[in-house]
Amino acid sequence: MAKPALGRGLGALLGGASSTSKAASSPPAPAAAPALDPRERVQRVPLDRVRPCPFQPRKEFTAEALQELADSIREQGIIQPLIVRERGNQLELIAGERRWRAAQLAGLTEVPVIVREADDTAVLELALIENLQRENLNPLEEAQGYAQLIGQFNLRQDDVAVKVGKSRAAVANALRLLKLPSDVQAHLREGRVSVGHAKVILGLPLPEQQKLAADRVIREGLNVRQTEELIARLQAPIQSGAGGTPAGPLRDAHVVDLENRLREKFATKVQLRYREGKGALEIRFFTDDELERILQLVGVKLD
Repeated sequence: MAKPALGRGLGALLGGASSTSKAASSPPAPAAAPALDPRERVQRVPLDRVRPCPFQPRKEFTAEALQELADSIREQGIIQPLIVRERGNQLELIAGERRWRAAQLAGLTEVPVIVREADDTAVLELALIENLQRENLNPLEEAQGYAQLIGQFNLRQDDVAVKVGKSRAAVANALRLLKLPSDVQAHLREGRVSVGHAKVILGLPLPEQQKLAADRVIREGLNVRQTEELIARLQAPIQSGAGGTPAGPLRDAHVVDLENRLREKFATKVQLRYREGKGALEIRFFTDDELERILQLVGVKLD
């Protein structure tokens, strides 16, 4: 089921088609409806006039799923029009790349489209929304989409969170996945490790350690809780002094887990030190805005 916040964003994109379908199922209005914007009408255009969008966050389309959709399109046609924008003599996809690819497999020469006006920021935002609603993005594609909004369009994490209907913490945690080494990212992309595993593995500071930990998780079939215990054991040598003598006791896996959850909650670096009911909690911030955000999370208002 689509999330309400995302639904509002996608509704702005597909408003014309949505209102048309509602009108078809409702009794006729006594007065004539105002004329639709000509750009809202569905047009049939040559398939080779449509090109993919460079801002499409989804990079992987499985051959089996595309073939199934192509078989359906061959029998039933394309039910939902593609959403495009004009780029010279070409039409660039905003939404519907999967249908466009399947239409090529099905041998179609024409496709139905609705032409919209949208700048680059809106196109990426709406492409993200469409894929997030349909849960089509893998975790890394989602993170890369957020990173593109931030890097290419100079948005803050707060801005991205509002645009895609997610919490800032969810956006920040997704972006952390991009810090993993490429080997571990491949494991995550292909489903050999979960997002939960990846978040725990990020507790190790060095890429080589993260790779070794991911390999062991896969080899031994560890669940997330077992991975937390593994990472806690691997962190012990990191805390050792130059002579190899541990600087402190082995960290309890539950403390590591709580520290990770606090890090997710505050979307920043958190360090929890605990021993026999005593300790300290350190929450890092790097700007005044971040401090204000953290204070709001714990219910402290600035005078």
